Amino acid sequence: MISEHLGPGLVPLPVLISLLGAAVSLIAGRRPRLQRFLTLFSLSAIVAVCAVLLYLSDRYGTIAVHVGGWGESEPGMGPLGITLVVDRLSALMLIVSTVVLLTVVYYAIGQGIRDGDEQQPVSIFLPTYLVLSAGVCYAFLAGDLFNLFVGFEVLLTASFVLLTIGASKDRVRAGITYVMVSMVSSMVFLFGLALVYAATGTLNMAELALRLDDVSSGTRSALFAVLLVAFGIKAAVFPLSAWLPDSYPTAPAPVTAVFAGLLTKVGVYAIIRAHSLLFPGGELDGILLVAALLTMLVGILGAIAQNDIKRLLSFTLVSHIGYMVFGVALSTQLGMSGAIYYVAHHIIVQTTLFLVVGLIERQAGASTLRRIGGLAAASPVLAFVFVVPALNLGGIPPFSGFIGKVALLEAGAEVGSVLAWVLVGGSVVTSLLTLYVVARVWTKAFWRERVDAPEGELSAASPSALLEDSDDDVVFADRDDVGRMPLGMLLPTGALIAVGVCLTVFAGPIIGYSDRAADQVLDRNQYISSVVGDRP
Repeated sequence: MISEHLGPGLVPLPVLISLLGAAVSLIAGRRPRLQRFLTLFSLSAIVAVCAVLLYLSDRYGTIAVHVGGWGESEPGMGPLGITLVVDRLSALMLIVSTVVLLTVVYYAIGQGIRDGDEQQPVSIFLPTYLVLSAGVCYAFLAGDLFNLFVGFEVLLTASFVLLTIGASKDRVRAGITYVMVSMVSSMVFLFGLALVYAATGTLNMAELALRLDDVSSGTRSALFAVLLVAFGIKAAVFPLSAWLPDSYPTAPAPVTAVFAGLLTKVGVYAIIRAHSLLFPGGELDGILLVAALLTMLVGILGAIAQNDIKRLLSFTLVSHIGYMVFGVALSTQLGMSGAIYYVAHHIIVQTTLFLVVGLIERQAGASTLRRIGGLAAASPVLAFVFVVPALNLGGIPPFSGFIGKVALLEAGAEVGSVLAWVLVGGSVVTSLLTLYVVARVWTKAFWRERVDAPEGELSAASPSALLEDSDDDVVFADRDDVGRMPLGMLLPTGALIAVGVCLTVFAGPIIGYSDRAADQVLDRNQYISSVVGDRP
């Protein structure tokens, strides 16, 4: 079949193209136009490859590639080496992530990459961005826990550079927090890997799915708990989420957009894999449901208290991670399908909103609600590009946010337990508060006159001369082009809005795909047989 010849050859390409593109673009650092062309070409090629993998995995089933071909680990067991696996879930994550990566880098190029200081080392931005792409793709492709760890570390190493580019005081301070939290998460993950290997003798996820069945239930629960802590930090699940709102808002708009859209979703993806493939049976589902509820409520209550739009969106990001964990913890086909659809929706919408914040900073010179206003009159286009994803995030029908939340609410009602009904109520409250938060931004930033803002007269008098940062206020650096939004920033933002609308227009086929992906995720035999073959 075509999948037997074409599919395995394509699986490693998202990682290889990213790394090769990073190397070549780094060499071309003194030729900015060539560097930009190489980056855009590399990411466009990756999107094309991932689209083909999406089709092949949906049409022909899971594709597994064993890199190295070192023979079997034991008689009757699977191959020893690096295993890369593409099924419907990983293929969907790959295509959505790479579309976002391509769109955001186009936005960054349109912005001029730097967002203020002329001394920023922009020649390293694009190569580092491609390394980040390699890490994200590798995490989604990894068929064993160790290489999942490697994927995490690659993307985290790149994210350290991107987060602190420009080396301003605020970015270095946020970068230190991010590095320390990431190191703790990595150490916990490594500790979990050691425990899993000691208990089973393998880290290959297909092999683990078989061997963990012979491990005592107490040991299984302990292993799962350790991995959940590591993945929960990366996914920003409460109470492991306090680091995120302090780390993301200080970075340039394109970097914040990629971090918000993708990095936490890699953690969610890892939770899905661990929960469905390695530790099925719902041993810790009650704990996950409570964590999901607290993540929703604490995140959205934190958003209500914010005045800076970036910090506000960072808290809503934490809040909506709770919806995904809710769907996973229900351990049902409908819940998993709703979670998968909601992950795709949230990657697109959250990324779009952070890109819009970059446009607001360009138009108004700041992103704090105390200083801006009148944006609807100043730029009706900016008002439009904000209100569409904002309503989508709030779950207003018929947008994809509403469709995903309805699927999750239906899944909770289908389970019917007391805790599930509490989560249903918490989900509705969180959705209403999210709508309140975005409506607050809309009324204050877009409809209120700028001079009516508490500090509006200061920025209105000198739009490009802003006050210094305070601890609870993140503003845009001084620059000469405040008030002008480049077409290169508007077009990719509009493209992501269009992708978000497509999630609504084509909700039927996409929900159908997420249903098939959920079936495949919950049926471990498909994954296991694709990697290690049919068991006797």
